Amino acid sequence: MASAWDVKVGQALVDFSLYGTFPEEDVSSRHIAVKDIATALEFLAAAKYKLETEIHEINEETAPDVNQWLTNAKSLEEDINRSRTLANEIVRRSEAPDVSGRSIQEAEEKVDFLRQETVYNGQVNDALRSIKHVSGLLDQVEQARDERRILDSLRLLEQSWSALDDIPVSKSCRVMKLLNMRAFELKSAVHDVFDHVWSSLVQVDAENSKVAIFERRPDNCQFDAKYDNLDEQMSLSDAVIGLKAYKEVDQRMALFWRSVDQAIIQPRTDISNPKMPKVITDDSTLHLDGNSDLSITALFLDLERAMDYFAKRLPEELVHSLSIVMMPDLIPRIVTVWLDSAVPSSLSEMDGIQDTVEAARGFCNALQRLQYSGYEELQDWVSNVPHVWISKCRETALDSIRSRLIEGLGDPKEVERVETQTVSKSEGKELAANGAAADDAWAAWSDDDEIKTSNGNGSKLEPTEDDDDGVGNWGWGDEEGTADADASDANKPSQAEVPAEEDDPMEAWGWSDEIVTEEPSTQTQAASGTKPPSRRTEPLQTRELTLKETYNISSMPEPVLALISAILEDGASLVSNPKSPVASEVGGLFSLPTLVLALFQRLADLASNWKARGDLAPRAISMLRLDNDINTLQSFASRAYASEMSTQRTILRDLLGGSHNLLQQDGLDSSDLEAQVDNAISRVRAIAGTWSGILSHSARTQAVGSLVDTIAAKLIADVMDLAGIGQDEAYNIASLIARIEQLDDLFLPPGAGKDAIPRTAQYAASWMRLKFLSEVLQSNLQEVLYLWNESDLSLEFTADEVIDLVRLSFVDNARTRDVIREIESKPHPRGLE
Repeated sequence: MASAWDVKVGQALVDFSLYGTFPEEDVSSRHIAVKDIATALEFLAAAKYKLETEIHEINEETAPDVNQWLTNAKSLEEDINRSRTLANEIVRRSEAPDVSGRSIQEAEEKVDFLRQETVYNGQVNDALRSIKHVSGLLDQVEQARDERRILDSLRLLEQSWSALDDIPVSKSCRVMKLLNMRAFELKSAVHDVFDHVWSSLVQVDAENSKVAIFERRPDNCQFDAKYDNLDEQMSLSDAVIGLKAYKEVDQRMALFWRSVDQAIIQPRTDISNPKMPKVITDDSTLHLDGNSDLSITALFLDLERAMDYFAKRLPEELVHSLSIVMMPDLIPRIVTVWLDSAVPSSLSEMDGIQDTVEAARGFCNALQRLQYSGYEELQDWVSNVPHVWISKCRETALDSIRSRLIEGLGDPKEVERVETQTVSKSEGKELAANGAAADDAWAAWSDDDEIKTSNGNGSKLEPTEDDDDGVGNWGWGDEEGTADADASDANKPSQAEVPAEEDDPMEAWGWSDEIVTEEPSTQTQAASGTKPPSRRTEPLQTRELTLKETYNISSMPEPVLALISAILEDGASLVSNPKSPVASEVGGLFSLPTLVLALFQRLADLASNWKARGDLAPRAISMLRLDNDINTLQSFASRAYASEMSTQRTILRDLLGGSHNLLQQDGLDSSDLEAQVDNAISRVRAIAGTWSGILSHSARTQAVGSLVDTIAAKLIADVMDLAGIGQDEAYNIASLIARIEQLDDLFLPPGAGKDAIPRTAQYAASWMRLKFLSEVLQSNLQEVLYLWNESDLSLEFTADEVIDLVRLSFVDNARTRDVIREIESKPHPRGLE
């Protein structure tokens, strides 16, 4: 005996299934146990049986009605024949000379009436015949179902649905409702059988990583007891008819792909799997077994084996549907997980990339041969390997520098500067007399001796304790030095007090390119306080002297210079090896040092903060001499920035037709123009994304604004250069401008909400001109006049430019000439002079 709660649950399910009503709160809010479901299913079964009984009763009840309709149709057909005879008689009489005009009119009216009746009766007859035809088809479906001829049932069902749609009777008619209900009942019954047949033909065992696809039901396939008498051997090709009949092709293939991905593809494409399985085909099954290596070549061989299995086992229509759901999931996984990680960031590691590219290309060819679709992303990757490589080089270089900067400048490192020059004997003796050398080699210098350093290669001169650094002591600095010294040098301050930037190493030591020997350096003169000896007093004798100095630098330059050197070496290798798969990106490789050095613009902030610190001694502050280095870097960055901007502007102009008018290119339609504009827009967005990690927001918006202004100015110039603008062309130009205006989102203030106003016009001078150009192209003469007099059109365009646009866009007539005269009469309608 079912409890009251069981009755409520069962009745709720029945009401929802029949009428779509939801249960009351006391039922829907309670927890339903498993035992409650069993009782509820009994209610559903009872409701189903009751519904089937009612349908059969309705069929029996309506059978006399259908027969009566057929009888009436025959009667109508006889009436039609009689009417046709009568009409002929009336026509014959109307042609008789003794018939009056009134009789002829009455006869014509009667003929028209009979014709209308004939048409109506014909329509009724057609409807009855269609209803009879559908009823007969459904009888055949029911008979085929009872006889377990599934394929015939599917074909007949499809025919009955098409025939139902062709019946010229309102769908609300009772007989149509009955036919639809009967067709739905048969569809459900046949679908249950079809599900079991499909499950026997396509089997996926995710637990055991196994897939089996059969053309016909295998002999060892087990069915439920109610399908034991299923004798028909329906093939997989025949099953496509059923999938089409139920409109389940895409749905079935989506379920199939998810199961196959879980069982076979996902385990094989998981790059983190330490024990990579291998895809194997054995007889009629596809499964995973054994171990495979982690190479991309092996991956594509396994995937090709799986794709080949599906292509050979599944009908062509199912392969196409499988491609639609499989490729958007599989191809991005291959590209991002396997291929992108296989691209090296150094040219020295490029040995295996060609094998990777060939493997990917071979897989694309296999997919094409097997008639798959939707793998364009993989084809693009194969075609754009050089671009992928240069992007990875850029990311790796910038990440390397960022990591170094995060770690700080590092520990100071002592370096040695060595310079070998030729000096005279008198110069050497004076240097020795003034204590410039580290040993007595100068004093013992004879005509036959060589000057030796402390390590056997030359004299080592050490800086004095009073010197701030090695550069100031040795006079190595900028190009401003003293070439000629005289006796007044003795009254000058010591060399340690002279700023390093005022000394020049060549002039300070008296060395030049033309004269082998020279006067003693200002360093020696300042120390001795005497004039240098005359070079004419004795024959000149010279020796080679090696000077050395040590000083401290940070550890930062070495990795930076090593990185730049490696990049440039790779670039040089590419120049000499044009057959390299990435040789086309050699220009991009040589531009990477610019990006690397751009990060060092923070040196100015470092120096400024250092000088502003109050916890440091004055000497500590003065010892940091980065001004010249900062100026050099800033000068270089400015030149690199100007060069980069010039290059990017040229690229954008080239994308928009170069020196040719974008809107007057032969053989290009509106879609081609949109593609060119989209390429330019994508270029700007890509550059903005790259610069976002390098430049500050203000600098980036200014730079990107300059690029956007280039696009706007190019399009405005091309429009103004046209000979005429038709309505369709004006619409196309406005459409192109609308695409460009999407770049507005690059100029939103930092942290701005969705309602923020972009600041594009502040950074792109031609932006408002572009917007007003779009307005003018989409306006009539009256609206153009309003834009000129009442809006801000006159702030962006001159009167002559607006008149030119009017003449380009409108036919020369009296109204056009009036508008032109009014614009000419008000060259500054907003009061601007």
